[in-house]
Amino acid sequence: MAIMLTTPISAAQDLSVAGVPILAYHRFDPKTPASTTVTLDSFESQISALSKQGYSIVPLDQVVNIVLRKIPAPNARIAAITVDDGHRSVYTVLFPIIRQRHIPVTLFVYPSAISNSSYALTWEQLKEMHDSGFVDIQSHTYWHPNFRTEKSRRTPNDYAAFVNSQLDRSRHKLEEELGIRIDLLAWPYGISDTELTTAAGRAGYRAAFGYAGGVARAGDNAFSIHRIPVPDSARGRTFEALLRYSQTHPEGSSANAGHE
Repeated sequence: MAIMLTTPISAAQDLSVAGVPILAYHRFDPKTPASTTVTLDSFESQISALSKQGYSIVPLDQVVNIVLRKIPAPNARIAAITVDDGHRSVYTVLFPIIRQRHIPVTLFVYPSAISNSSYALTWEQLKEMHDSGFVDIQSHTYWHPNFRTEKSRRTPNDYAAFVNSQLDRSRHKLEEELGIRIDLLAWPYGISDTELTTAAGRAGYRAAFGYAGGVARAGDNAFSIHRIPVPDSARGRTFEALLRYSQTHPEGSSANAGHE
């Protein structure tokens, strides 16, 4: 279900060309920003900016189906929101906004931290958010490894087994704990290559997401779908410029690759 923030633009727009911005966040704080932490004021301003520009925020699954050409792109501006890692601030800061505004959000979590690490969400919080109907939960591997580092220090066979374990264990644990289907993946640090994307397909995922910027378009590589990292500083015209840059640089910016 699309959540309409405002009336969509009336002019026909080929989304296979214009693309869909998928915004990527990590942590939230009422007042204090950090490298991957967005304040409440910044997030609210970004949502308002999307509304003023005629965007509707839709579930990520809808964008995936557009990329896979299973459904046609609508003649309207749409965007999607994702949040990586499973930080507790998703529940304490973001979730009240999600419920108030009826915004669909996809969380990519690594289950090794859930109910284990002090900074992380609990399984109960994840279930509550999922049951609200506004929060989809998907995989961020089992414990968020740097695949480049792991590949450099392992034998080829050991590395292949490690990748398979990270992909399989995450999906199975999330499905077991939450009773939901897991078929989407966000690559830790945005790192992926042919070996990894092939492994993701074998592990039962139907799409995976990067982190280097750029917009999602119909026919893109389903296992390297672009997302746009959103910093706290992206407010007003800066946020609008970020969206425009992503539309004109569909392959993203290498400056963002390798971050969280």
